[in-house]
Amino acid sequence: MSRVAIVGAGMSRFGARPEGAKELFAEAFARAASTVDRNFEARLVQEAYVGSMSFGGSQIGNPASLWVEHVGLRGVPARRVENACASSGFALRDAYLAVRSGEIDVALVGGVEKMNDLPPIHQRYWLGASGDTPWERLAGLTFSGVYALLASRHMHEFGTKPESLAAVAVKNHAHGARNENAQFQKAITMEQALSSPFVAEPLRLFDCCSTTDGAAVVLVASEAKAREFTDTPVWIEGAGAATDHIAVHDRPSLTRLDATVAASREAYRRAGVRPQELDLAEVHDCFTIAEILATEDLGLCAKGQGGSFALEKRGDYGGDLVVNPSGGLKAKGHPLGATGAAQAVEAFLQLRGRAGKRQVPDAETALCHNVGGSGATCAVHVLGV
Repeated sequence: MSRVAIVGAGMSRFGARPEGAKELFAEAFARAASTVDRNFEARLVQEAYVGSMSFGGSQIGNPASLWVEHVGLRGVPARRVENACASSGFALRDAYLAVRSGEIDVALVGGVEKMNDLPPIHQRYWLGASGDTPWERLAGLTFSGVYALLASRHMHEFGTKPESLAAVAVKNHAHGARNENAQFQKAITMEQALSSPFVAEPLRLFDCCSTTDGAAVVLVASEAKAREFTDTPVWIEGAGAATDHIAVHDRPSLTRLDATVAASREAYRRAGVRPQELDLAEVHDCFTIAEILATEDLGLCAKGQGGSFALEKRGDYGGDLVVNPSGGLKAKGHPLGATGAAQAVEAFLQLRGRAGKRQVPDAETALCHNVGGSGATCAVHVLGV
C-alpha cells in the first residue's frame, strides 16, 4: 500500500459570488496547481472526485464531468460525490483509498457549491434535505432548529452558557479576519454575539454559519509521484469515516455525535497519534454548538467540557491547539460540498508554513473533521509532515 500525500491545494474566495460553478472550480484548480512545487501538469491527473450537493438543483446531472472538462481534464474519469455537507470530505477519502491501493498515482479532489442562486426560503428547504425529511423537515424542523435542540440539551446536561457559544463565534471571526479567502473578514465582540437576534433559540445570528458560494481543490499523489512534485509533501497519515442515525430522535444522546467519535478514533489509530499531539484542527462548526460538540467528540477535551474549552481559549493561539485557524465555517463560509476540501486546503497551507498572518507556529500535525447534515455522517483525516 502506497503512502498518500497532498502535493497542492487551493480554494476560491468564499462568499456571494456572481460567477458560475465552473468558474469557481477553475479558480480553485488554478490556485491548487500553483502550489505544486514542480513538474505538475493537468494531464497527469488520473481520477477526479468532486464533492457537491448541486445545491438548489443546478446542474444535478453529470456536473463533475462538466467542471473537470472546464479546467482541461477532458477524458479523466470524474464523478460527483454527494454526502450532504461532508461531500468533499468523503471525496478526499475516496481519492485517498484509490491512491493508497496502488491503482492510481494522481487524483484530483474538489468541492464546489453555488448556494446564493436561490431565495432564502428555498435555501432553507434544501438545507433541511440533509436530515430525516419525513420526520424532521416536513414537521417544520429547520437545520438551525436541529442544532438548537442539541445546544439546549448540552446546556441542560452540562450547564453550558450562551457565553461559551459566543466565545466560539468571536474566536472564529478573529481567525477569519486574517484569511483573505474568507467570506467574513471582520472580528466581532462578545457583546455583538450575545446581543444578535435569535435564529432558533438558544442560537443567535452569530451562532450560525452563512450561505456561501465557493470551490476548493486538493491534488493527491502516491509517495513515488509526490516526490516528483515536491520535497515537502503533506502526508495523509490516517483517515476514518462513520455514519450514525440521521434522525435526531433515534440517537441515544443529543450531546454526542457518535459518527465523529468513531471516525476520529479510526483516523487516530491509523495515523498513530493522540488528540493531544495535534497542532491544529479544522472542525465542522456549522453552528457554534457544533464546534463545542466536536472538541469533545474528537477527544480534544472531556465530555461536557467543550463550553469551558471555548471560554478558556484552549482552542486558540497559545492554547492546547488552534481550532479553525481558517475561520471555520462560521467566518470562512460554508459552501456545503466544498467545505471538506477547503479544510484540507487550510491544513496543507498550515503544514507547509504558508498560512500567512494566521500561521500556527511549528505546525506538524493537523486534523480535518467534516460532518454531513446534523452529524450523522463524518469523515476525519489526520495530516502530517
